[in-house]
Amino acid sequence: MNDFGQKGKVVITCKDRFAPYLEKELVELGFKPKKVNRTSIELYASLNECIYLNLHLRTASHVLFEIKSFYLQHADDIYRRVKALPWENYIANDTYFSVSSHVENESVDNPLFVNVRIKDAIVDRFRENTGSRPDSGSEYLGAVFQMYWKDKQAILYINTSGDTIAKHGYRKIPGKAPMLEALVSATLMAADWNGEGVLVNPMCGSGTVAIEAAMVATNRYPGLYRDQYAFQYIKGYDEAVFDQMKADLKSKVNDNIAVTIIANDISEIAINGALENAKVAGVKDHIIFEKGDFADVELPETEKGIIFINPEYGERLGEETELEETYKRIGDYMKQKGAGYTGYIFTGNLDLAKKIGLKAKRRMEFYNGTLDCRLLKYELYKGSKE
Repeated sequence: MNDFGQKGKVVITCKDRFAPYLEKELVELGFKPKKVNRTSIELYASLNECIYLNLHLRTASHVLFEIKSFYLQHADDIYRRVKALPWENYIANDTYFSVSSHVENESVDNPLFVNVRIKDAIVDRFRENTGSRPDSGSEYLGAVFQMYWKDKQAILYINTSGDTIAKHGYRKIPGKAPMLEALVSATLMAADWNGEGVLVNPMCGSGTVAIEAAMVATNRYPGLYRDQYAFQYIKGYDEAVFDQMKADLKSKVNDNIAVTIIANDISEIAINGALENAKVAGVKDHIIFEKGDFADVELPETEKGIIFINPEYGERLGEETELEETYKRIGDYMKQKGAGYTGYIFTGNLDLAKKIGLKAKRRMEFYNGTLDCRLLKYELYKGSKE
């Protein structure tokens, strides 16, 4: 049986280039990161705190709780080392479990082999000790164990998340080439959006930028939209603790806000999908949805305003030429209507970005999947720059 209140080493993974934003989240939630890596952050926390992190984090992928770190030289040694661990302390013999691994060792040319050997070791230990065995498979439907093995150092974790928490659970209609929810959260943090003032999202697509902005403004966290996690299948899990944390999440929501969020798209299909996603997220009443050309969107007078646009990148042959005019029009729109606002363009095509015709004050690096992208910041001054 596990003590869910006992602290241990925790590794929180994230997409490449997200770590600074994940670190900021963790600090704001009251945690003290011990080590910040390119795609992960290490800290000390209990399994109950892992539940809290799963419910609250916007930019993370998985929350991993360390079981054991050990020397592992060759693939032939996996079975023996894993079988020696007290797996009956972690799951019941009728619990479904799955295994994933990240391997960089010269004795392994297929990481799936590592997964199979770990599963075999766990199953055989149960069969020998109890006469029965747990079921296992590739789907994250129960407990999830994860191995990180580089050179001669191996670490086994409880993956407390299961399915990635980078998807926030409200987006039922994804639309065309949507940004991952965690990516949107990270870019909004980079754009200094704190839920106050005005945010205008022309070319909104599935509405993810506007919805995530409204979630920040109303103090909604991703855990509101999900009830199933891998930590629920680990021995020692107390459902009352989870229920209380979910209740606390709901109590934090503040719908009495003075903020203006505008989402626009020329496609009626996109607007309808974005509306449906906003309903699921519970923020429909906080977003003004407008159908039409982005250049027709009127910008409210405000002391603090953000224009956030994620135009197409022109990844297919012939598209780039057509999009040159769109990017030029985006620049014209921001110059002509955006005085006093801060403009942000998220794009994976820097050649097209040159057509905007404005000098970016900052160029923040991100990946959208494997595509190298930039969040470009433009200060849109009233009159001439002093």
